[in-house]
Amino acid sequence: MEKQVRNNRKTLNGTVTSRMGDKSIKVTVSYKIPHPRYQKVINRKTVLHVHDEKNETKPGDRVEIMETRPISRLKCWRIVKVLEVAPDLSVIAAPAAETSELESEA
Repeated sequence: MEKQVRNNRKTLNGTVTSRMGDKSIKVTVSYKIPHPRYQKVINRKTVLHVHDEKNETKPGDRVEIMETRPISRLKCWRIVKVLEVAPDLSVIAAPAAETSELESEA
């Protein structure tokens, strides 16, 4: 019996733009193409629905995703790995709020 060889699947890098529900996210993949007539570079984006099994991502994270079998009506991609974690803005905003309170008291 021969071992079946698995096809290479498409992989893309993108940014998490929203969490839709349990184990579901939206990833925006940006790319540039030349205009057909004028050849000016145009920014385009594709929004993909992605399966996040461990609920490990949050908006702003850079992720690598891979094409997979249909998981639901819209989801045909899954997360391979998190490339870059977005900074936690609540930690950055908290010290700024404390300093503004101190200035108003003085």
